[in-house]
Amino acid sequence: MTLSIRNHIAGTVTAVTEGGVMATVKVRLVGGQEFTAAITLEAVKELGLDEGSLVRTLIKSTEVSLATGTVEGLSIRNRISGTVTDVATGGAMASVQVSVEGGELTAVITADAVADLRLAPGASVTALIKSTEASLAAA
Repeated sequence: MTLSIRNHIAGTVTAVTEGGVMATVKVRLVGGQEFTAAITLEAVKELGLDEGSLVRTLIKSTEVSLATGTVEGLSIRNRISGTVTDVATGGAMASVQVSVEGGELTAVITADAVADLRLAPGASVTALIKSTEASLAAA
Protein backbone atom coordinates (compact mmCIF):
# COMPACT_ATOMS: atom_id res chain seq x y z
CA MET A 1 0.00 0.00 0.00
CA THR A 2 1.28 3.45 -0.89
CA LEU A 3 0.41 6.29 1.49
CA SER A 4 0.57 10.05 1.26
CA ILE A 5 1.69 10.17 4.90
CA ARG A 6 5.34 11.24 4.81
CA ASN A 7 6.35 10.09 8.28
CA HIS A 8 6.52 6.45 9.28
CA ILE A 9 9.00 5.00 11.74
CA ALA A 10 9.13 1.39 12.84
CA GLY A 11 8.93 0.38 16.48
CA THR A 12 7.83 -2.17 19.04
CA VAL A 13 4.81 -1.86 21.32
CA THR A 14 5.90 -1.66 24.96
CA ALA A 15 2.48 -1.15 26.59
CA VAL A 16 -1.22 -0.87 25.79
CA THR A 17 -3.53 0.93 28.22
CA GLU A 18 -7.16 0.32 27.35
CA GLY A 19 -10.05 2.66 28.15
CA GLY A 20 -13.74 2.42 27.34
CA VAL A 21 -13.38 3.57 23.72
CA MET A 22 -9.75 4.66 23.27
CA ALA A 23 -6.38 3.20 24.18
CA THR A 24 -2.89 4.58 24.52
CA VAL A 25 -0.19 2.53 22.89
CA LYS A 26 3.41 3.11 23.91
CA VAL A 27 5.98 2.30 21.26
CA ARG A 28 9.78 2.18 21.40
CA LEU A 29 10.90 3.50 18.01
CA VAL A 30 13.87 1.92 16.24
CA GLY A 31 16.04 4.84 17.37
CA GLY A 32 15.14 4.17 21.02
CA GLN A 33 12.70 7.08 21.48
CA GLU A 34 9.47 6.52 23.36
CA PHE A 35 6.32 7.33 21.38
CA THR A 36 2.66 7.32 22.43
CA ALA A 37 -0.30 6.92 20.06
CA ALA A 38 -3.90 7.35 21.20
CA ILE A 39 -6.07 5.16 18.96
CA THR A 40 -9.45 3.52 19.23
CA LEU A 41 -9.82 0.34 21.24
CA GLU A 42 -11.37 -1.21 18.12
CA ALA A 43 -8.16 -0.46 16.18
CA VAL A 44 -6.03 -2.05 18.93
CA LYS A 45 -8.07 -5.23 18.66
CA GLU A 46 -8.20 -5.25 14.83
CA LEU A 47 -4.42 -4.80 14.62
CA GLY A 48 -3.84 -7.40 17.34
CA LEU A 49 -1.62 -5.00 19.29
CA ASP A 50 0.00 -6.24 22.45
CA GLU A 51 3.35 -5.81 24.15
CA GLY A 52 6.02 -6.90 21.67
CA SER A 53 3.96 -6.23 18.53
CA LEU A 54 5.91 -4.69 15.65
CA VAL A 55 4.29 -1.51 14.29
CA ARG A 56 4.91 1.51 12.11
CA THR A 57 4.02 4.91 13.50
CA LEU A 58 2.32 7.11 10.91
CA ILE A 59 2.23 10.90 11.29
CA LYS A 60 1.03 13.44 8.73
CA SER A 61 3.69 16.08 8.12
CA THR A 62 1.14 18.81 8.90
CA GLU A 63 0.81 17.37 12.43
CA VAL A 64 4.51 17.78 13.29
CA SER A 65 5.44 21.00 15.11
CA LEU A 66 9.03 22.09 15.72
CA ALA A 67 10.69 23.77 18.69
CA THR A 68 14.25 25.07 18.95
CA GLY A 69 14.50 25.54 22.71
CA THR A 70 13.62 23.72 25.89
CA VAL A 71 10.09 22.34 25.82
CA GLU A 72 8.29 22.34 29.16
CA GLY A 73 4.73 22.61 30.39
CA LEU A 74 3.04 20.98 27.39
CA SER A 75 0.59 18.11 27.24
CA ILE A 76 2.14 16.90 23.98
CA ARG A 77 3.48 13.40 24.72
CA ASN A 78 5.82 12.93 21.79
CA ARG A 79 9.00 14.99 21.75
CA ILE A 80 11.66 13.67 19.42
CA SER A 81 15.04 15.39 19.16
CA GLY A 82 16.65 15.77 15.78
CA THR A 83 18.64 17.89 13.38
CA VAL A 84 17.29 19.84 10.41
CA THR A 85 18.68 18.43 7.17
CA ASP A 86 16.73 20.47 4.62
CA VAL A 87 14.29 23.37 4.38
CA ALA A 88 12.18 23.97 1.27
CA THR A 89 10.16 27.17 1.34
CA GLY A 90 7.45 27.98 -1.17
CA GLY A 91 5.26 31.00 -0.60
CA ALA A 92 3.40 30.78 2.71
CA MET A 93 4.46 27.25 3.70
CA ALA A 94 7.68 25.29 4.13
CA SER A 95 8.72 21.66 4.36
CA VAL A 96 11.40 20.91 6.95
CA GLN A 97 13.28 17.59 6.93
CA VAL A 98 14.52 16.46 10.34
CA SER A 99 16.95 13.61 10.90
CA VAL A 100 16.07 11.63 14.04
CA GLU A 101 17.52 8.47 15.54
CA GLY A 102 16.26 5.64 13.35
CA GLY A 103 14.78 7.72 10.55
CA GLU A 104 13.59 11.05 9.31
CA LEU A 105 10.56 13.26 9.92
CA THR A 106 9.02 15.90 7.69
CA ALA A 107 7.26 18.90 9.22
CA VAL A 108 5.12 21.23 7.12
CA ILE A 109 5.00 24.60 8.87
CA THR A 110 4.57 28.22 7.84
CA ALA A 111 7.41 30.06 6.15
CA ASP A 112 7.06 32.66 8.93
CA ALA A 113 7.77 29.96 11.53
CA VAL A 114 10.89 28.88 9.62
CA ALA A 115 12.13 32.47 9.65
CA ASP A 116 11.18 33.11 13.31
CA LEU A 117 12.90 29.89 14.45
CA ARG A 118 15.85 30.48 12.08
CA LEU A 119 15.61 26.95 10.80
CA ALA A 120 18.41 25.84 8.51
CA PRO A 121 20.35 22.64 7.95
CA GLY A 122 22.27 21.74 11.10
CA ALA A 123 19.80 23.35 13.52
CA SER A 124 18.82 21.27 16.54
CA VAL A 125 15.06 20.90 16.96
CA THR A 126 12.48 18.95 18.88
CA ALA A 127 9.62 17.49 16.85
CA LEU A 128 6.34 17.69 18.77
CA ILE A 129 3.49 15.31 17.93
CA LYS A 130 0.23 14.94 19.85
CA SER A 131 -0.58 11.31 20.60
CA THR A 132 -4.05 11.79 19.11
CA GLU A 133 -2.50 12.78 15.77
CA ALA A 134 -0.55 9.55 15.30
CA SER A 135 -1.72 6.35 13.68
CA LEU A 136 -0.31 2.86 13.88
CA ALA A 137 0.00 0.11 11.30
CA ALA A 138 0.89 -3.49 12.01
CA ALA A 139 4.37 -4.19 10.65
